Amino acid sequence: MAKQVMGEAKFQVPGGQATPAPPVGTSLGKFGINLGQFVQQFNDRTKEYNGTPIPVIVTVYADRSFDFVTKSPPAASLLKQAAGIAKGSGVPNKEKVGQVTVAQLDDIAQKKMADLNASDVENARQMIAGTARSMGLEVVDG
Repeated sequence: MAKQVMGEAKFQVPGGQATPAPPVGTSLGKFGINLGQFVQQFNDRTKEYNGTPIPVIVTVYADRSFDFVTKSPPAASLLKQAAGIAKGSGVPNKEKVGQVTVAQLDDIAQKKMADLNASDVENARQMIAGTARSMGLEVVDG
């Protein structure tokens, strides 16, 4: 017999650094699950991302057990790491804050491929390039 789903929560937590404090506590506390158990499992699964925000979808069942699925980091976070910047431009069409190469876009597209609705890596690269331009990053060959 299938477990009865009690609810679902979606939020982002830095990889390997989850704590029972918000956003984890506020999102999952209402379901009455063991937050320490979730935090331990999440940190074990995401320790290689060390600090990069990781989107997570937690499904809570009626018996207070849970499953969770981690997604790949947001494209904006990966682009900021690749360009070595703290944040994107406030006026991206006028003020450029950094550069990313096509090779870096390909690498990011490979990481994000499972979570994008792109048919191939070329389309995924174009989606990531659009995100880069909207952040005020210049896409250069090299």
